[in-house]
Amino acid sequence: MAPATVTIANGAKWQDVAADRQRHRDATIAEVRPPVPEPETLPLNSTKTPAELLTKEEVEITSVNVEDLVKKIASGEWTSTAVINAFLRRAGLAQKLTNCITELLPKRALGRAAELDQYFATHKKPIGPLHGVPISTKELFGLKGEDINASYVSWVGKTVDEDALIVQCLLDAGAVVYARTTQPQTLMAVEAHSNLYGVTVNPYNRTLTSGGSSGGEGALIGIRGSILGIGSDIGGSIRVPAANNGLFGYKPTTSRLPTLGSYAPMAYAESIAVSPGPLSTSLKGLELFTKVVLDRKPWYKQPSLVAFDWRDPATFFPDRKIRVGVFSHDGVVRPHPPILRGIAELVEKLKKSPNVEVVEWKPWKHDLAWATIAALYYADGGAEVKAAVNASGEPWLPLTKFILLDNPHVKEHTIASLWSAVGARDAYRQEYAKLWSETAATDPKGKNRPFDIIISPVGPGVAPKHGTARYWGYASQWNLLDYPGIIFPVADAVGAPEREEPYAYPADYQPLGESDKYFYDLWKEHGAAGYKDAPIALQAVARRFEDEKLFRAVQIVLEEAGLPAVVPA
Repeated sequence: MAPATVTIANGAKWQDVAADRQRHRDATIAEVRPPVPEPETLPLNSTKTPAELLTKEEVEITSVNVEDLVKKIASGEWTSTAVINAFLRRAGLAQKLTNCITELLPKRALGRAAELDQYFATHKKPIGPLHGVPISTKELFGLKGEDINASYVSWVGKTVDEDALIVQCLLDAGAVVYARTTQPQTLMAVEAHSNLYGVTVNPYNRTLTSGGSSGGEGALIGIRGSILGIGSDIGGSIRVPAANNGLFGYKPTTSRLPTLGSYAPMAYAESIAVSPGPLSTSLKGLELFTKVVLDRKPWYKQPSLVAFDWRDPATFFPDRKIRVGVFSHDGVVRPHPPILRGIAELVEKLKKSPNVEVVEWKPWKHDLAWATIAALYYADGGAEVKAAVNASGEPWLPLTKFILLDNPHVKEHTIASLWSAVGARDAYRQEYAKLWSETAATDPKGKNRPFDIIISPVGPGVAPKHGTARYWGYASQWNLLDYPGIIFPVADAVGAPEREEPYAYPADYQPLGESDKYFYDLWKEHGAAGYKDAPIALQAVARRFEDEKLFRAVQIVLEEAGLPAVVPA
């Protein structure tokens, strides 16, 4: 498509630029045939609405998970064109229900699907392991000829000459890119709210956020307008949306998956690096995505990546014996009752397993971790971000102000002070690694065995009310340590208040500090009823570059706890 012409560079006001981008988005949805249905109402929980408005075939296609979809296409039961049409229709409907799309790509996607169908008809086999699989992507990953604004009004009108490297890897495997999704202003918030596209809502409860910064992906996959999408994570931006929408999400160790061709300010900052990764309706979807990308050896095009081939997770824990550290409270913000219930129920199930040893992990100075990472997010004091926002005159949104303008840890570093801050990061990493190693116990064979993984909350609650996502510590902790993390659903969604009552705050509870009081007051104000239907998910982390080991450990945890490795359709 042609680049945007209503831009700040052409003299337009920021409001006009935003209105034009929304018109463009709506026009791409209007191209879908048959036309995307219009919901008569916007229900509190919209996850069942697609089944009421789409055709039986479309619902069937969009209800399978990636690992089953590839088999349906590879067998010839479904064509790539039929699959892409179904997901275009459901994604268009998802936009109307949750405001999660920046644009659909029907011409590009259907053209690609037709090529794949022709290949299959000629060769009687798929072109690759993702033949015909629809892939959605966070907008900041560049697509050839498409606008790339990263949710900055002043960046509208920029285009790129080639697809992002991670997209190239997926396309080489046969995937089809068909939808791009919303992000927050500056990308640095765990709620998807921008002046360009507005607020993205949670499909399970529209009074709650879908998360951020990959919040559009979270909402789209949460309502199954996609089943596999590309996100990125520097402080929880894959994991928080995955948790908020009851999905599976994976933040790799940095330098494993390619960032080349993604666009954001501070693109070359190395003190805290970003991790691209997938969100999916299944654990196997995360694994397939990652294997496909690594099998294409992206380090030959992006030399900063570690040349580290994919290792089969099945080779880890051949005896199925794993040791799991668990904590429910980071010592800074006490989680809301549903999160404590989710942890308690999981631990109760795991303790019945002869294969899983569950041990309490005592978090070490997680308040220091936040101070350390927050001092490294904006090494220039936020100058580049401030310039990108101010260039258009767009207003600063509350959560953007919270993380940059009101953040006491942000400073403009000198070279010496940046060295010192990076030194503090490494010192924290070293201490945490030492503590992890020192938790070793003696197993029956007489060998020391530290934890294999740690399981913890993803945030202080389930999906927050809009504008209240003001604590990243449960997620950003692992960015500071650069530990890989996987999100997985664990418990029934928030429902009857009596289910949460056993995990309620004590009557004489005294908040630990300002942040803890903020979330304590939110629960007092809204209670379980205010978070009705919100999914409950947790995260598992492993040490750096133990990503495949983490995949296997999570699979074992789910199997031993009797939990599904897929999101029920």
